[in-house]
Formats: sequence, structure tokens, C-alpha cells
Amino acid sequence: MDQAAASKAKAIPINVDGLYEKHRTVYARSTTGLFNNWRWAMVFLTQALFYGLCWLDWGGRQAVLFHIEERRFYIFGMVFWPQDVIYLAILLVISAYGLFLVTAIGGRLFCGYACPQTVYTEILMWIERRIEGERPARMKLDAQPMNARKLRLKFIKHALWLVVALWTGITFVGYFTPIKELLPAIASFALGPWETFWICFYAAFLYMMAGFLREQVCKYMCPYARFQGVMFDPDTLIISYDPERGEPRGARRKGAAAKSSPLGDCVDCSICVQVCPTGIDIRNGLQLECIACAACIDACDQVMDKVGSPRGLIRYSTENALAQHYSPRQMAAHLLRPRTLLYTSILLAIILATVWSLAHRVPLKVDVLRDRSTLSREADDGRIENVFSLHISNTGESAHRFVVSVSGLEGIEIVGDRSVEVPAASSKTFLLSARVDPGVGKKGSNVVHFDVRAENEPAIAVREKTSFYQP
Repeated sequence: MDQAAASKAKAIPINVDGLYEKHRTVYARSTTGLFNNWRWAMVFLTQALFYGLCWLDWGGRQAVLFHIEERRFYIFGMVFWPQDVIYLAILLVISAYGLFLVTAIGGRLFCGYACPQTVYTEILMWIERRIEGERPARMKLDAQPMNARKLRLKFIKHALWLVVALWTGITFVGYFTPIKELLPAIASFALGPWETFWICFYAAFLYMMAGFLREQVCKYMCPYARFQGVMFDPDTLIISYDPERGEPRGARRKGAAAKSSPLGDCVDCSICVQVCPTGIDIRNGLQLECIACAACIDACDQVMDKVGSPRGLIRYSTENALAQHYSPRQMAAHLLRPRTLLYTSILLAIILATVWSLAHRVPLKVDVLRDRSTLSREADDGRIENVFSLHISNTGESAHRFVVSVSGLEGIEIVGDRSVEVPAASSKTFLLSARVDPGVGKKGSNVVHFDVRAENEPAIAVREKTSFYQP
């Protein structure tokens, strides 16, 4: 019996294809309206900053430059060194709490308006519409067999996509290699290997993600869509369909949305589905694929205007507001709740502390190392001498002459030159000797301090601790 059952089980075919949803191409219909205008305003703002900042000069150099080769980051008037990695950590924390706050208040607003995937998908889709036409025309074109017209339109579209992708890749690398050096290197075919790799990689990545994968990135690849529910609560603003007002659905004539009609306000036109960039039906409730772009709101409002019904069948609302029929004032009052207040307080505290730290940041870094090859030696004058190596980094925008002094032991002094000129945004290492009378301090290691200050600006000063060895 066991063998017969096993043979029967082996004979049962398993439909593996049924485990996966077949991909459907989403032909998003264009729309107009308030939220579409806001979305395009964010596209223009983000891309003006991205494409423009690398061309902005500041004090004779690129205003924003993350110069990997020189190991220095320039952000307007500030110069950051590898030792300043704490500011990168703080920036990540600020970004995380900012995202938490925006999500707790307004859901996936970042996804719908500022996410690079959304922004570049909008740009490439705009090109696609201009070349291939609106939704019905694109669907018809894709269904046709390949012919001269289809080949020409596809070639033009993909050529323009590649131009956008390549220029975006060049701009991206222009933040790590000065853009005014990068372009001549491209023109003369003198690009370095890493610049070539990252331009091609970034361009190919954008071309693939925004041109082909599109909504699949948001649905399957982006982790934010998976953990967003943790940050949602019943008072979070989401794109919401009002079933009490919309159901039952059904087509009707214009002006028939009056109280005498047995149908709800939804005319079941499916335009809200047609304009959705991820291809979902918002009438089925909140879904993880929804990126809160509000295209369905603009589309539905236009339909409501045509049939003579009030706007807002699909709108930004909250679960509690829909269930308890909150007024706009009540809904706004519920946005200020313990979670959002906590996020806001933490975010403001971190930002204020960071601003204070940057404002009081001394543009000078000093590292002191005692020469370990010779712990100590007796000098010609009979005193005990230790040799130190000082690495001075001038992180400011102007050159300084720095004066070095030492303290911590009675009578300790520096022998020889005790000042050094360090150009702006550069560093210099030099050796100096410190001497002290025999018997001063204890045998072995003694704590001493080196004070380094700028001659012309006493406020630029740093004290570093090290040790002086007495035999």
C-alpha cells in the first residue's frame, strides 16, 4: 500500500506556474490635477538640485564634491575628512527619523513624490507618452507585430531613455570626480576605470529600473513597502476610497447622482485603476503596492466633476476618519499624537545638536605619535629628549600657520622650529623634539599635552594628549 501510494503521489503533476502571479504590463494613463502638479514640481525640484549642484562653484572649487581620491568631502563652506564619519552617521539617523515622521503622518509620501524610482519613472514615462502616445495607443502598438513604424518609435524612445540615463550617470560620478574635469576626460577618452564603471553601471541601473521594471521595484524589491505597515496606525493619512459613499457601483447618466439614484457615487469607470502606476485598484482598500502618488485622486475628481457629484470619493484620509466621519479639523487634530510628537522631538533635538556641533566645529585636526623606535635619549645638553610626529589637518577654507606648544611636565619645551604652514583643506606631517630635565616626572610614561593653534586666529586651537617617556 505504501508503494502504491507513493507511486500515485509521484504521478500527480504539480503546477509550479500557479505559485506565481503572471506579470502584467502596466500601461499607466496620464492625468492632470493638483496632486499631479505637486508630483511634477517635486520632479523639477529634485532634478534641479541633482543636475545643478555639481556645477555650482564655491570659493574656486565645486560646491558639493565627495572627492574619494583626496579623501575629502566638500559641502559648500565645510570640508569633511574621514575622521568626520560621525556626521555621516548623524545624517543617516536624521534621514531615518525624518522618514519615520513623514510615514507616520502621511504614509508613503516619500515614495509618491520624491523617491528616485518614482521620479525617474515619471521622466521616462513622459518620454514614452510623447513618442508612443497615450495608454490606448501604447497598448495597440505593443500588440502589433514588428514593423517599420514600431521599430522607429521604439528606437527613438530607447535612445532618449539612454541619453537621460547616461547623463544621470555622468552627473552622479561628477559628485565624486570634479565635473569640470570629468567631461573633458570623457571627450578625450581618458576616463579612469572606476569612473567608466560607475557611469555605465548607474546608467544601466536607471535604464532598467525606471524603463522596464518600474512598479515591480516598488512591489517586490523595495524593502520600504514591506515594513511600512509597522509605522502606520489608524490615524495615518493614506489614499482612501470611501465605500459608504461609493457603493454600490454602477454606470449612470450625468446628473443622476442625486439622492433618487439607488447607486453610489462610483460609476465603475476604472479610470482610477488605469492611472495607477502600480496597477492596483484602490477601491479594494489599502495595499502595500500603493505608493501614495494620488494619481487616482486627480482622476476620480475629474470623473466626479463630469457626473455632477462632489469631489473626494477617493481622497487622503485616515481609517479612523472614514469610520467615525471626522471633519477635516478633527482629522488634523489626530495627526498630532504621541508617536508623531515623539518623532518630531527626537528629530528636532538631533538636528539642533548637529547644527550646534557644526557651528562650533574647529577646522583643525591633530594627531600626535611618539617615535617608538627610540623611546627616549639623552641630548647634548644633558636633558631627556623624546621625538614626536605631528599630523596637522587644516580643514578650513584658508591657509594658516600653526604654532605648537607643549605642557604637562615642569620645564618641558620644544626644541627647534615649533610652527608650520598648512594650506587650506590639506594636511602636513612634521617631526619635533621635546626635552625635559632628568628626574622631572616619574620613570616611564608621563602624560603631556600638545597645544596647536593658528597664529592669526587663536580660536582655532586643539589640545592633544600623548606621553613623554622618562628612563
